Amino acid sequence: MKRLLSLLVVIAAVAALTPAFPARAATPPGIFVIATQIGEFTTLDPSEIYELVPSEYVANTYERLVRVDLRDPAKFNGKIAQSWSVGADGVTYTFKLRPGLTFHSGNPVTADDVAWSLQRTVLLDKGPAGVLADLGLTKDNVMRKVRKIDDQTVSLETDRKYAPSFVLNVLSAGPASVLDRKLLRSHEQNGDFGNAWLKNNDAGSGPYRLVKWTPNESIVLQRFDAYRTPYPMKRIVLRHVPEASAQRLLLENGDVDAARNLSPDSLDALTKAGKIKVASWPVSALLYLSLNTKNPNLAKPEVQEAMKWLVDYNGIQRNIISTTYKVHQTFLPDGFLGVLNANPYQQNVAKAKALLAKAGVPNGFAVTMDMPNDYPYVEIAQALQANFAQAGIKVKLLPGDAKQAIGKYRARQHDIFIGEWSPDYMDPNSNARGFAWNPDNSEQSTSKMLAWRNSWDIPQLTAQTEAALVEPAPAKRAKLYQSLQQAVLDHSPFIIMFEKVVQVATRPGVTGPEIGPINDLVSYETLKKQ
Repeated sequence: MKRLLSLLVVIAAVAALTPAFPARAATPPGIFVIATQIGEFTTLDPSEIYELVPSEYVANTYERLVRVDLRDPAKFNGKIAQSWSVGADGVTYTFKLRPGLTFHSGNPVTADDVAWSLQRTVLLDKGPAGVLADLGLTKDNVMRKVRKIDDQTVSLETDRKYAPSFVLNVLSAGPASVLDRKLLRSHEQNGDFGNAWLKNNDAGSGPYRLVKWTPNESIVLQRFDAYRTPYPMKRIVLRHVPEASAQRLLLENGDVDAARNLSPDSLDALTKAGKIKVASWPVSALLYLSLNTKNPNLAKPEVQEAMKWLVDYNGIQRNIISTTYKVHQTFLPDGFLGVLNANPYQQNVAKAKALLAKAGVPNGFAVTMDMPNDYPYVEIAQALQANFAQAGIKVKLLPGDAKQAIGKYRARQHDIFIGEWSPDYMDPNSNARGFAWNPDNSEQSTSKMLAWRNSWDIPQLTAQTEAALVEPAPAKRAKLYQSLQQAVLDHSPFIIMFEKVVQVATRPGVTGPEIGPINDLVSYETLKKQ
């Protein structure tokens, strides 16, 4: 078999740092090469990024006022902010900034940058603006709600009282990244806040700076030595390797230091052979199916329920994703406030057929399924195709480039979409907004979350999601989210199937990345090589 993605790709990526590789395949000292999947990237602008792996890039090149503690998600660490306080009104948050911080450009980090960055995300009005909208920040009010007090102090006013942990969770998320105002203003075109330029460049102050992004090939990052505590590795190379078999080959041959998407069989075989180490990290990404209710068959509640009874959850988990996912059928991942530990569905073809007959489609129907052309989506989709065929539902699979498949999904042009969803921050509202909230189902909506993408008009659930968001009592809030999960479980166009367990495979003598519960909390601080 011809070797895929040969060592020459890495040589080209790191040529500026080292003159040549040793004769045998091995990554150079000081350079950490990771085989992963970066097909989701369409931009490098944190105010536009809304996908999983791109969020990881933002987490390591940009800073926020605060960050969730990786080891204790209930705690927050000051980053650009050295301290913060909540006013007596319960809606005014004041942040004191650390002195002496600099951007990758050399420009100082100031209160102007912090306030402008939050304003910019809202005013650009891309997908991530919806995260800051959770605090009541809109295009009409953000200029007065987010203000510089002095060169080292920023004030933010929310639209109502929230639990402080909720506000800090939102401000720890990628859309709240602090950007280099002076640099971006120098590249501004037609009032775009530097968005066109930032699609391929970097304006951050995080531990790594961008060297080069080659779409569907690689991202090269260089250590930012002016960071307050520089990270160990000088350079990081993320290589796009969509095939799990190719990742295994590269790892075995020493062409990469770590692999992020190995199949269970490969993980098992390499571990038994003593060729790799494997670290397991439970994360909050959910693998699910979306049924577009614009399709008249998929809009029928009996069809939606029937399809939930046709999925062989345990068989798929056991035979395809045994070490990388676990069965999970509710929209809140484990560890979140109010998680409902319920997996009521298992394959029951007779029950599904009865529901299809009740829906008026006793012989099934034809439908298409879009998906990223990466492991494990295609393998799972093939199994689902066989599951649904048992009741006469004929599924045509449409694998494609990840950004194309996701773009089609976002435009409501799919029948069925299979993909992953990860929370934006460690609060249950992040997922409730995705699966149980759709304030405007029109084509002109500015809130195009998951329910909207499937044309699921749910005023009652939307109102319940809003109520849960502002409930101050944790116990009562947890019950509200459990009720929402039950409603989505029982009657919705979402078939939530699995929760992810990340397996990071590394060569002996190598320490891989620290994986947080969401991609936005993946850290390269731990990367080391002997």
